[in-house]
Amino acid sequence: MAAAYLVLGIFIASLTNTDAVKPIGVCDGRVADNLPSAQDVVGLYTSNGIGKMRLYDPDQATLQALAGTNIELILGVPNGDLQSLTTPTIANVWVQNNILAFSPAVKFLYVAVGNEIKPTDPEAQFVLPAMQNIYNALVSAQLGDQIKVSTSVEASLLGQSYPPSSGSFSTTSGPYITPIIAFLSTTGAPLLVNVYPYFAYISNPQDIRLDYALFTSPGPVIQDGALSYQNLFDAMLDAFYSALETAGGANVGIVVSETGWPSFGETAATVENAGTYYQNMINHVMNGTPKRPGQAIETYLFAMFDEDQKGPAETERHFGLFSPDKQPKYNLIFS
Repeated sequence: MAAAYLVLGIFIASLTNTDAVKPIGVCDGRVADNLPSAQDVVGLYTSNGIGKMRLYDPDQATLQALAGTNIELILGVPNGDLQSLTTPTIANVWVQNNILAFSPAVKFLYVAVGNEIKPTDPEAQFVLPAMQNIYNALVSAQLGDQIKVSTSVEASLLGQSYPPSSGSFSTTSGPYITPIIAFLSTTGAPLLVNVYPYFAYISNPQDIRLDYALFTSPGPVIQDGALSYQNLFDAMLDAFYSALETAGGANVGIVVSETGWPSFGETAATVENAGTYYQNMINHVMNGTPKRPGQAIETYLFAMFDEDQKGPAETERHFGLFSPDKQPKYNLIFS
């Protein structure tokens, strides 16, 4: 595999350019037993000019290591904690222990209350009450305008995604997501969306071209009214924008809270494809989408490291930009 490592010069140019780095972050997934210390991880972010992090739980060592670094943070509430946070006093303590204890030394941007909860999951009933209680605790601490409260969702909530202009939430997910969208609209928070062209491609390789998924198509692949789509990422994101509009959230923005491509474990999961995807993703985020042209897309790449305890699919263990020994998987040249 080493012989196939890619030199992603444009990737690094983007990370080291002050303007271009602004919308790009990297998710700090930690489902592994061989990762560096929190201090070393944060040091790797800093040394590589990565200005944003998504952390999936309030790991105290990582929060301590982030203090004073100016790395902007999405802090996650694990799905298993949602029920307890429907009690306001417990939500207040959570905010006190995990946000107020570290702010302003840690630059919190968003609290992601749950990740990829489906309407049929037992935790679904707790998401909005937990969001409301976390938000109220932040308002009481005079941080309600500074730190936005949201939840992270994925593409299965959409009942229709093609063409992008017809994007809508499914009849099953509508009763779950519509009140959440109303909350986001009222509080000025974005919806956090995990967008994976890789999974869309491998689920339907007969109809989805690989170059369309990798941002390498030489021209438009889909014409949707006046809008042309040359890559699958834009089409998926605009389907979510259309769904938000239909659900009464035309003023709700989107932050891409995860996107990535695995480097091993399946035919399309190669170092070459993953490197191409990440490079082109970073080059693309400043452009916006056909539906939102010129609006930089705040995007978090998944993930910082390969995670050896993920699964069950082998690909789940190979999304890292870095190996656990902190070596860059794609031979990134840091200038």
